[in-house]
Amino acid sequence: MLDKFRWRHYELENIDRGSYTAEEYEGCITELQLVNEWLGDARTLKRTLLRDVRENQLHSFSVLDVGAGSGELLRVAAAWAHQNNCDFRGVGLELNKRSAEAINEESADFPQISSVRSDARCLPFADNAFDYVICSLFTHHFVEREIILILGEMSRVARRRIYVIDLHRHPIAYYFYTTIGKLFLHNRLLREDGALSILRSFKRRELRQLAEEAGLRDAKVSRSFPYRLVLSAQADPALNNEPLKKVEERAA
Repeated sequence: MLDKFRWRHYELENIDRGSYTAEEYEGCITELQLVNEWLGDARTLKRTLLRDVRENQLHSFSVLDVGAGSGELLRVAAAWAHQNNCDFRGVGLELNKRSAEAINEESADFPQISSVRSDARCLPFADNAFDYVICSLFTHHFVEREIILILGEMSRVARRRIYVIDLHRHPIAYYFYTTIGKLFLHNRLLREDGALSILRSFKRRELRQLAEEAGLRDAKVSRSFPYRLVLSAQADPALNNEPLKKVEERAA
């Protein structure tokens, strides 16, 4: 029964296949915000990136959120910056047109937040364009060679650190979601994709290996309640071309 958790699964989710209606996607955006708040991604951001801002006594900082969804974490960062008298600039990158629109719509009270439509594997920004680059519940949608490219791109455009928050592939998380969790979910995409997302996610050693292959410096993987993994690494633009070289070598 536990063999299914030994390795990552690669079956595409509805959200990856595009097998949903516009109404279902709108409902997914709304309900996913509640799920993420309940499961603590905002709390994880405060314990990682925002703690780094505070410890380094930064008076201003910028954040790029890759695969930002509706931009919820950018709004958390913006609100924290306001409370702590910091200047803040946030950009949410989304390939999905509706999600990019949702970032701007949901962030109407935060003029310092904007959105960009583009591919995470080739970020449309100059080196060192942002202090921090983050992504949350995003990397499990990709295969390993794509994740290595994404990590390399995140490192390239960051000046300080990158933070990757994703699911921990754990039996308790899976069976909790498929039993008790589904009692509180109404959206079909979340009900059907959630369990598969856990099976597509990572063990700590797998994230560490990906960070190593991406050439990340000072990479650390920690657990965050409940059943989240956080990969953090120091930005190092000098290693920008290494991930692409590794992928090309593996494909040869």
